[in-house]
Amino acid sequence: MIFALVVAGLLAGGLAAVTGFGIGSVLTPVLAAAAPTKIAVAAIAIPHFVGTLQRFWRLRRQVDRQVLLGFGIASAIGGLAGALAHTRVSSRGLGLVFGALLIIAGISELTGWMRRVHWARGAAWAAGALSGALGGLVGNQGGIRSAAMLGFQVPPAAFVATATAIGLFVDAARLPVYLATEHREIAARWPLVLAATIGVVLGTAIGTRVLGRLPQRAFRHVVAVVLLALGVYMAAVGGR
Repeated sequence: MIFALVVAGLLAGGLAAVTGFGIGSVLTPVLAAAAPTKIAVAAIAIPHFVGTLQRFWRLRRQVDRQVLLGFGIASAIGGLAGALAHTRVSSRGLGLVFGALLIIAGISELTGWMRRVHWARGAAWAAGALSGALGGLVGNQGGIRSAAMLGFQVPPAAFVATATAIGLFVDAARLPVYLATEHREIAARWPLVLAATIGVVLGTAIGTRVLGRLPQRAFRHVVAVVLLALGVYMAAVGGR
């Protein structure tokens, strides 16, 4: 399991460095094979935070501050609410809804519809709050956040940098809740958490070098395909 988490972390870190999301989406199912899903969501928040912080530091000059202040603050508030609800509700049914939203977003981008979308201020706040809340509940806020951010029409580096900064907001809101409520279970699995974190750090270092070589059209297609794949997976798992 330790080797599997290192490899999964490597892939997750590289994917997140290119698309702005993917660490929780890849690592949570892997750890869930050795721990209850609820514990896996909380534990993976640690390598998620480390990888997001590493990615932010490398891309910090590319952050779109206007998007960050509106969408990001709403995401952090939603993330805190979702993390609190995570301690009380089951997230299985949410996976189906979450997956459907990602599938719609991926198809919309590939067909060109998403490129005609431009978020108004109110819609940006609503999308940010929704993505953060889903992140707190099921540990996969990055996909729906990136799907919503496609409507801001920002360049690839700014897209990933801003999504990363928003991810830090959400992590800062939800991680203390997870640590307060699940610290014993997380500590009991510290070798697995450490293995995932090492993989994420290495993958992030590699992936950030690839990002600068992607033209915007290819970048958006990559994001759309990953959203589709993640959506199908989440819908399948959530429907069980």
